[in-house]
Amino acid sequence: MTRNRCSIVFLPFFLFLVVCFCQSRVTGEEWYEEEIRPSVIAGSWYPRSREKLIDTIRGFLSKVKPVNFSGKLKAVIVPHAGYRYSGEIAAHAYRLLKGTQFKRIVLIGPSHRMGFEGVSVNLQSGYETPLGIVPVDLEMCNKIINASPDIRYIKRAHTLEHCIEIQLPFLQTVLEKFRIVPVLIGRYDLDTCRELANVLVRIAGDSKETLFIASSDLSHFHNYKQAKELDHQFIRDVRSLDIGGLHKDLSIGKCEACGRAAVITLLMIAKKIDVNKAVILKYANSGDVTGDMRRVVGYVSAALIKAFDTDPHL
Repeated sequence: MTRNRCSIVFLPFFLFLVVCFCQSRVTGEEWYEEEIRPSVIAGSWYPRSREKLIDTIRGFLSKVKPVNFSGKLKAVIVPHAGYRYSGEIAAHAYRLLKGTQFKRIVLIGPSHRMGFEGVSVNLQSGYETPLGIVPVDLEMCNKIINASPDIRYIKRAHTLEHCIEIQLPFLQTVLEKFRIVPVLIGRYDLDTCRELANVLVRIAGDSKETLFIASSDLSHFHNYKQAKELDHQFIRDVRSLDIGGLHKDLSIGKCEACGRAAVITLLMIAKKIDVNKAVILKYANSGDVTGDMRRVVGYVSAALIKAFDTDPHL
């Protein structure tokens, strides 16, 4: 075979290798073809049966009284425990989404299973639940990854993580066509939160079609009275949109949140897009469900709003 013919044969293969190498530089891992992330918590954290899952979520939503406010909903804080424990609390936030036109949901949560520096954005093409496939906004995800050296794709971080998946059946129930941007924060530090908030606002922007969600539970394994004291300090800081106060209280143990980085990032985003009101929708802890007050976990749902008024009752 002549040199020219060899070049013709091997050139496409060489270009393919170049593309794969470039993709691996972007993601921080070897390149993967498009793939669906299977559910890892259906049948344990929420029902595996499609019909039972729909009935469960609709049951939660039916108990929530509508909240009226004058303004634009920009973000929510929701828990990420099993539906038995926190589904009713989460429903207070998701009830607000019924009838809205959100097309892109940026989901920010902590990495429970794997520690790493910085942020990982999932580049799998969709998440599977018993209600179907939730598509990932891959174009937006790649833009976010390319915007900062602190942000990459670490597939292992997303493989078993529950904090994002647990939100999806609720979203599938209250919204029609939407895509998600799944974001996990490896470790809590203010610089990482600030960098992520800057990137998300710059890339996703203050769009009427974009909703930001922070996933977090509150205090863990204190008795009922102690948990309420810790959790209400967290609630006071969030209601005041007090980033510095919340960071300090988390640092000195006056409150707790496993998704502290996600919530701090959300509050930083909120400040940049002129959110001026936080509405606490519902608080409870696992003791309110199980009756066991000895070692409880706290949960809250809240809405961050660009309000047009200053109604003191909200």
